[in-house]
Amino acid sequence: MKKLYTFIYMLGCTSFLYAQNPEEGTFLVKEKNAERVGNDLVITLKADISSLQLSRNQSLVCTPLVESGDSIRALDPIIINGKVRHILYERMERTDKKEVEIRRYNDTEQQVDCLVRTPYADWMEKADVTLVMDDCGCGWKALSQNRDKLFALNFAEPVVIDPMLVYVKPAPEEVKARHLDGSAYLDFPVNQITINPDYRNNSAELKKIQQTVEAVKNDPYATITSLSIKGYASPEGTYKGNAYLAENRAKALLDYVKEHYDLSGVELSVDFEPEDWEGLEAAVEKGNLPDKEELLAIIRADEPVDWDAREWKLKTLNGGTSYKVLLRDVYPALRHSDYRVNYNIRNFTVDEAKQIIQSDPSKLSLNEMFLVAETYEVGSEPFNEVFEVAVRMYPNDPVSNLNAAISAVNTRQLDKAKRYLAKANDCPEKQLAEASILMLEGKLTEAKVLLEKLRHEPAVAAQAEENIRQIDGQQ
Repeated sequence: MKKLYTFIYMLGCTSFLYAQNPEEGTFLVKEKNAERVGNDLVITLKADISSLQLSRNQSLVCTPLVESGDSIRALDPIIINGKVRHILYERMERTDKKEVEIRRYNDTEQQVDCLVRTPYADWMEKADVTLVMDDCGCGWKALSQNRDKLFALNFAEPVVIDPMLVYVKPAPEEVKARHLDGSAYLDFPVNQITINPDYRNNSAELKKIQQTVEAVKNDPYATITSLSIKGYASPEGTYKGNAYLAENRAKALLDYVKEHYDLSGVELSVDFEPEDWEGLEAAVEKGNLPDKEELLAIIRADEPVDWDAREWKLKTLNGGTSYKVLLRDVYPALRHSDYRVNYNIRNFTVDEAKQIIQSDPSKLSLNEMFLVAETYEVGSEPFNEVFEVAVRMYPNDPVSNLNAAISAVNTRQLDKAKRYLAKANDCPEKQLAEASILMLEGKLTEAKVLLEKLRHEPAVAAQAEENIRQIDGQQ
């Protein structure tokens, strides 16, 4: 059923003035209203005729017209009579009287209220309501060139701003490669490289790497491809001695893992950094030692090239006060072995992916998540939730951010959409989303300028055309 739209036209400080001859005064329309009621067009008018002067034998016939193009229809007239004309009118025996008749009392405040009704026609959807005033008995047709426009009708369905957008389908991953990282802070007796699981906190540190390996080995969808360990020592002692310790302690940790797990077919590697000066710099930068800047200058300097000489400068700075703090609070954390377990996740069917996205979405590629979204109605809650999950799993991916932004635009979360778009690569789909935000913010002119540039972009041309149509319907 076509919706009912009502248009109310109220005049405030400014009024429309409809004048006859100067000596005859004015017919002032102050309020007017038009609406569709059922199958009829109903127009109500309130006019002020206080300035209108009519002789006893004079009549003024005001005929509202509805017109659009070549179509025109006269509505029931409003007849304003002088005294004698009014008496004659009342003596007329008429059973089909439709017009409004009123007697004019000169020099008095007087209002005219009338309601006219006519069958609605499609051509009236967008039309003008005009008024013809006849004081000569010529009829409205003869005087139709001298009509005054009251207001315009617009019963067309209002164009609602609901921008069209385009999601981007992520490319499939041929190999879904993933990795888990960790660090083991093992304690060794001075200058030793043999792991003692019961020494100090070693049991807990070894358990961390075991849990990492087991998390992948026990996953039915995952296959370990490689395991790498990189050892680090602190700057305490000689650089040569620390190189030996860093390398062989890392090898010892790898041997420990190999003893506990079958890693046949898995690529294994060991690397080492004799002294973790980068970690030392970060710790000093974060700390609040009184000679922090002097310590950082030594750590960052190009000279001396010899690391042992550089460490000596740290030891002797300001009598070695800060070095004692480094030795106690910072150096232990610089003795660590970082490990990485690389593995592949098999691909999933859409039905499998719909289940896994609920339990462990990290196993899914962006493409698999997109295929899950396509099983839901566009714009529905589960559809939008898929893109929120995708951007949480891939927070820096341009495509996940673009699709999350588009979803946010569709749910009118414009600030969130702008944050996501900031991480998306420039492309027609992103520009379409930016134009859509402008549309929803009421910046229609700016939006149209951007959309005009997208009309010839194949990926978004149809959506750009529709959005321009919506804008034109508002302006």
